[in-house]
Amino acid sequence: MASLSRNTVLATGVCAVALLVGYQVVTRIHAVAELRAETLSNALPDVAVVHAKPSPKDVTLTLPGNIDAWYQAPIFPQASGYVKMWYKDYGAEVKTGDVLAEINAPSLDAQYAQAKADLAAAEAKYNLAVVSADRWHAMAKSQAVSGQSVSVADANRKAGLAEMQAAQHNVDRFEALEKFKTIVAPFDGVVTSRDINVGDYVSSGAGEHGSNGDASQLFVVSDMHKMRLFVSVPETFSYILKPGMTAEVTVPQFPNQAFKADFLTIARGYDPNTRTAVTEFTIDNDKHVLWPGTFASVKMTAPSTPGVFQIPTAALVFQEKGMQVAVLDANDVVHYRNIEVGRMADTETDVVSGITATDRIINNPPADLLEGQKVHVVQPAKGYDQASEEIEG
Repeated sequence: MASLSRNTVLATGVCAVALLVGYQVVTRIHAVAELRAETLSNALPDVAVVHAKPSPKDVTLTLPGNIDAWYQAPIFPQASGYVKMWYKDYGAEVKTGDVLAEINAPSLDAQYAQAKADLAAAEAKYNLAVVSADRWHAMAKSQAVSGQSVSVADANRKAGLAEMQAAQHNVDRFEALEKFKTIVAPFDGVVTSRDINVGDYVSSGAGEHGSNGDASQLFVVSDMHKMRLFVSVPETFSYILKPGMTAEVTVPQFPNQAFKADFLTIARGYDPNTRTAVTEFTIDNDKHVLWPGTFASVKMTAPSTPGVFQIPTAALVFQEKGMQVAVLDANDVVHYRNIEVGRMADTETDVVSGITATDRIINNPPADLLEGQKVHVVQPAKGYDQASEEIEG
């Protein structure tokens, strides 16, 4: 009996040892399998994917602009002299031909008087030449004088006529300059600048003050029944500018009021420094509410191009083959695809062709991501990538 008990205990011990050894072996095999699986999983790069979104039906763009008068004329003097009097001040409404100022030009007056005296002398010489020529012609009928003498008399008459005409043209020139002593409004409008005072000396052509001022012109008259709105539109948005387009304009002095602006023209050329094109709109301004030089915020809305998708700009890949995106197939394998891009912005880019709405596109792909490489799709933490509205886990 004692021998049987010892055998039983021995067998039990052997079984326990076998079970312990088996448990350890199974545990190690499981740990190795888990380690292998974790190693393989860690070997795959983690990526986040997005789906392309259809482009909005309308493209909206808000840009700064500058409002200017429909016509704006800086007025310079054409007669040198002293300002005798000015009659229209800042903000004065004027009609075509209204007197703005008068210039006292004694030097011009003296030159005008000299020109009229020269004309009188030329007329006297011409009249004498005519009388002489008539007499020579009368004597030539009786063969009393030679034909050469008659020809000389005719030449003197023609020369006298030319001198008289030249003197008359000189008088006409000074008569025109005399009229410039009176400064008049060139069209209906508003005086938006007055740069002269009584007694100031102004020089012909430049409008500069000779003693103590630095004005560049006498007056500025602005026609404000309509206003011109100038906007520098970026190259990537210039395609939306078409005839019939309108814009919504707001200005700082009327923050709760919007003005309608109609598209007029575009420069059809880009500034190489800013990559923008000057675009001109018109705004009705019958009540003169808007003033020249006003800063404006211009909101432009136009239909977008159909069939265009939008993706995050971070999803773009610049390769030697051109612009591409990395897409995943059903087995999470990477494939690079060529695309044609349209408008590019900081956060989103328009794709004209090359993708569909069902494609899983890798957002911000790693630089070492290879064609045909398998990846692990993850979902970033909420708010990590606000540019991606659809993220697939």
